[in-house]
Amino acid sequence: MDGSGAQAGSVETRTSWVVAIAALTVLSVSYGAPLTTVVALKPIAEEFGATRSAPALAVALTFIGAGCGGIAMGWIAERIGVRAVVIFGGAMIGTGLTISSLGGLTQLYISSFLLVGLLGAAGMFAPLMTYVSRWFDVRRGTAIALISAGQYIAGALWPPLFQYGIGAIGWRGTMLAYAVFAVVVIVPLAAIFLRRAPKAAALGGIYDGPRVGEKVLGLPPNLVLAALGFATFCCCMTMSMPMAHMVAFCSDIGIAPAQGAAMLSVLLGSAFFARQFWGWLADRIGGLRTILWASAAQATAMAGFLVTQDEIGLFTISAVFGFGFGGLIPGYVLAARELFPASEASWRIPTMLLPGSLGMAGGGWLAGVMYDRFAFYAPAFAVGVLFNLLNLAVIGALVMRSRQWRPSTALA
Repeated sequence: MDGSGAQAGSVETRTSWVVAIAALTVLSVSYGAPLTTVVALKPIAEEFGATRSAPALAVALTFIGAGCGGIAMGWIAERIGVRAVVIFGGAMIGTGLTISSLGGLTQLYISSFLLVGLLGAAGMFAPLMTYVSRWFDVRRGTAIALISAGQYIAGALWPPLFQYGIGAIGWRGTMLAYAVFAVVVIVPLAAIFLRRAPKAAALGGIYDGPRVGEKVLGLPPNLVLAALGFATFCCCMTMSMPMAHMVAFCSDIGIAPAQGAAMLSVLLGSAFFARQFWGWLADRIGGLRTILWASAAQATAMAGFLVTQDEIGLFTISAVFGFGFGGLIPGYVLAARELFPASEASWRIPTMLLPGSLGMAGGGWLAGVMYDRFAFYAPAFAVGVLFNLLNLAVIGALVMRSRQWRPSTALA
């Protein structure tokens, strides 16, 4: 190891970790944008005289926009650099939240999809995941787990603050204040720290990766990518239901909104700390097996929401749920880097994550629709368990094939 902290022959240096922390901070702020609507779900619905599925649709549109734009933003970032893409995305998130805070439902929908999602968040997650993965080759799983935990830092940090802000200045004032904050934080961080990744890392670092055109687990590469995309969709359908409706769910069963916001923070805070464990484990057992174990934990906890309405019990189930889903996204990204050539990462990773964004959108929206139909959340949570079981079936099949087929060389 040299004075810069690099391992001999490796692309990893201290700079790699500085870049990763900057990316983590950017994601922690960008993920707060849709949470403004999540926490204000009931006040927004009451102000507009709408059902809860109406503001829940705005959250769904944000995820749909982010997923649809992720592929294009990954392609653009590959050509002009991730710095410009993230700066542009931060400006769009601020603009979208500002317009949403000043208008009605129509403005909320358009801004959530187009500005916050398609042009804003789309330039954050998938491009940054691909970008940071190229700064690492030895501890890639750990690094991916660290930056992807931005979602959970946001979930642990912002809901209580948003709840306080809504009580003090209303949901519109809170959303507008966060719009300014997002721009002030994201733009300078991207401009200062998101430099071009090492060229050697783009080629796979000290480890050779799979070759272009090579079969993956004995199957056509695009078939495996489609299977991973479907699995991502299923687990994210489950993942999004408690996240989008926790505060409203708690208020329905007699738990104060402040406690519901704290419960959401526990859920996402647990996911953050668990994600570091899953990243460490993924560096040792690989991405696919990490997904399998994390998905099993998420399914078990999701079933717990069906049978628990006690406040202490729900705090416990929330922590377990966060522990489970904390390992999913790092597992998928690492699996993509293990199974596919590094030169294809800029489009394969966002393509694989697009169904996940649709699942995050669909799960939250479907739970709102089912609540409006049945007047309680149990049917929606049961559907979430079924989607999780589908995920386990697909990933389990890929893990079984991985025992018979090995890529030409290992990443770690």
